Amino acid sequence: MTIRAYQIQQPYGNADFFEIPTPQPGPGQLKIAIRCAGLNFADLLIQNGTYQDIPKPPFTLGMEVAGVVEALGESVEGFSIGDRVAVFAGQGGLAQAGAFDSNRAVRIPDTMSFEEAAGFLIAYGTSHMALDHRAKLKPGETLLVTGAGGGVGLTAVEIGKRMGATVIAHARGADKLAVAQAAGADHLIDDSEDLRARLLALGGADVVYDAVGGDAFRAAFRACKPEGRLICIGFASGDIPQIPANHLMVKNLTAIGLYIGGYFRFRADVVRDSLTTLLGWYEQGLLKPHISHVLPFDRVAEGMALLRDRKSTGKVVIRVAAD
Repeated sequence: MTIRAYQIQQPYGNADFFEIPTPQPGPGQLKIAIRCAGLNFADLLIQNGTYQDIPKPPFTLGMEVAGVVEALGESVEGFSIGDRVAVFAGQGGLAQAGAFDSNRAVRIPDTMSFEEAAGFLIAYGTSHMALDHRAKLKPGETLLVTGAGGGVGLTAVEIGKRMGATVIAHARGADKLAVAQAAGADHLIDDSEDLRARLLALGGADVVYDAVGGDAFRAAFRACKPEGRLICIGFASGDIPQIPANHLMVKNLTAIGLYIGGYFRFRADVVRDSLTTLLGWYEQGLLKPHISHVLPFDRVAEGMALLRDRKSTGKVVIRVAAD
């Protein structure tokens, strides 16, 4: 039997739909009937060959999924056939079924839709691990979030506010800033404004959560308070800034990197603990995932274009199959 999958079959080639053999679970894996897949900016980078972790073709795109467990591989514990799960897959999500390592899967609450679950793990997990595990954000501190209307940025606003910070949201345009304000942002700075001047007028930043890079990072760097922490999440602008080490020294700043996917190689327990906390917050009604677009499976390319052209807020989710 075969399934339909959205694949890249040649190095740096265009993605398209192909019929591939139905995946079967190996040892330690779950076979998932995929209901929804979340799109991420990293999917675009993988297609362009510019991501830090690119599988060898052929491979199926789609870094995160939600669906139902259909089969268990050898040695799998803690899951049963029929469980509703979300998976931080890394690849393989844009398909009708997939086989994924069970240590990358979590059960989802009965109250969480597959659409919400498919867009939850990477965005919320990245922001929580960055702010809590890496930067150790404290109540009362000031947090700047660049790209605050996007998938990870919006969750950083929400989680930062949940952790007791004063949150400054930086985004492009009134619509994205309005979404960030609804997520809890205390102050709004449009991309057209002088970010450094506005930040300094607000007293500077203790923590900078930056998924944009480029001029936004450089401006935020110059407006950090002493002992400020700058978290590098990504470089959506395409401009990877160089950090002047002498300025780090003089202002006693700390530059922090966070690549959540890398933690599965050396501290998967940190990711699982973070996701357990986040799903608990969701069940308590403390997190409200924002999905701007839900598209059918045959419109994956349109979903990717929404990310590329910065026309989405929060998450874009692909509905692979009906519940």
